[in-house]
Amino acid sequence: MHDPLRQGSRVVCLCLALLCVLPSHPFGNDIDERLLTYQELTKLYINRPLPADLESRLDNLLSVAFVTNRPNTSLPPLSSQASLGQYIRVAHWNIERGIEYDALEAALTSEAKFEALLRTDRFPLGREARREILDQASALRAADVIVLNEVDWGMKRSGYRNIAGDLAARLNFHFAFGVEFVELSPVYLNDNPETHDELFSLDTDRYRGLHGTAILSRFPLENVRLIPFKNQPYDWFREEKQNVSMIEKARRKLIKTVFREDAFREVRRGGRTVLLADIIDPRFPSGRATIAATHIEIRTTPKLRQAQLGELLDIIKPIKNPVIIAGDMNTSGQDMTPTNLKREISKRFGKPEYWLRTGVNTLLGLGLIEDVISASLQFGRNHGDPTVRHIPVVMPNEERRFFSQLKDFRFDDGGSIDFRGEAARSTKGRSNTFANSNERDEKGFVTTFRLNRPVKFLGKFKLDWIFVKPVHLFDPSDYQGSYLFAPHFGRTLDAVTGAIESRISDHHPMIVDLPLLEPSIKKVKGK
Repeated sequence: MHDPLRQGSRVVCLCLALLCVLPSHPFGNDIDERLLTYQELTKLYINRPLPADLESRLDNLLSVAFVTNRPNTSLPPLSSQASLGQYIRVAHWNIERGIEYDALEAALTSEAKFEALLRTDRFPLGREARREILDQASALRAADVIVLNEVDWGMKRSGYRNIAGDLAARLNFHFAFGVEFVELSPVYLNDNPETHDELFSLDTDRYRGLHGTAILSRFPLENVRLIPFKNQPYDWFREEKQNVSMIEKARRKLIKTVFREDAFREVRRGGRTVLLADIIDPRFPSGRATIAATHIEIRTTPKLRQAQLGELLDIIKPIKNPVIIAGDMNTSGQDMTPTNLKREISKRFGKPEYWLRTGVNTLLGLGLIEDVISASLQFGRNHGDPTVRHIPVVMPNEERRFFSQLKDFRFDDGGSIDFRGEAARSTKGRSNTFANSNERDEKGFVTTFRLNRPVKFLGKFKLDWIFVKPVHLFDPSDYQGSYLFAPHFGRTLDAVTGAIESRISDHHPMIVDLPLLEPSIKKVKGK
């Protein structure tokens, strides 16, 4: 007798296999035809306006993703645990261009190679630090979908690799890569006799100058779209070609002295984007989920970062299936625009809050020392938890509106982003806003970005986030609502990046688990 269940499974697998061998992008396999030559890259640096044909080729690079679906013939295995049942794990990591590629690949693919990286003086055998870093790396390797920011393709600094393509091949994952920027500083430095040296000399046949965002997935990718934001608050081509002001030079020198961080000029064409892809599997609640991978602008104000978030929400608003938003949101609460004297005066004296605060301090007899203490308290309050309440003048939090936007947002089907946080569904039993999806610390969140040499809490920020629209959640804080495909046990893997002395990246990877059935965890009452 025929087994209907087995026969049905074969049909599903056959359909999936056919899906996987569809053309990888609108240009078939002619990837090389889309890439720019070194001579064309030189024109991108020198020419403005660009020749029409080069303008068209550049626009194509910045608005059409590269996609490769591998010809897998079976459904990928799913992880399972008692409280969640079957689930998928989503990871996010800003990989700092992939400069430390070998360590990055080891962390994502091989327990043996990763453990071989660990120095016994820093991670002694049998010690808790070694157990913790190996546990975190193991959790990362179990990811089914990986969103990567700051991904290079054809850059000397990362060995001219196609970072996303090489990692996907090593993992046997499907992948999509969206170009944010075409990097032009090395082109200029390579051809300028005054600055030319071994550091910047290029292999012009291998240089591609691409930098962007990637989605790697065990599941096939459909409906892949790369959408540049209309709102680009910082022009990386025009602004970076200009001379740096004396104040900005001083600021960068101070950052280098205190935190051991270099701030280079980065002349490049392009801008911030959102890369969208549907992951497909018949075991998902609706057969598919949408990944929205983004990198919000750093060199701007919190207000203008919120404008980019607004664009992202408008793009995903019509989507009816579950949505996972992941990326470096740069939620530092700081205005990171390169500065000059006029701008510094405007920032301070042009705001009503400045005059109100000055008036209050005068009336209360507060001076410079108290101002410094107040500013330090404000930074200490906000840096690890940019979701905290905005208290004008006294304890302002310019980033709060970013999260208010998310909480007020509704998809066309009424669905919302999950803001819930409860002990039974979070790492280390934390509760409060986003604890289920983003790991919380004793105070605020576990920070995801770290400068080379932080000074206590200075130089650490919660910049990277995973936000989820689950199935049937219409109130972002409904603790009695559905937890189907909702975030659980969000975790920041802050030990992994320290596996090598030079660190794998300046950002930590994060993971979150999404159950494919309603989990058996008891719901919290009274929330």
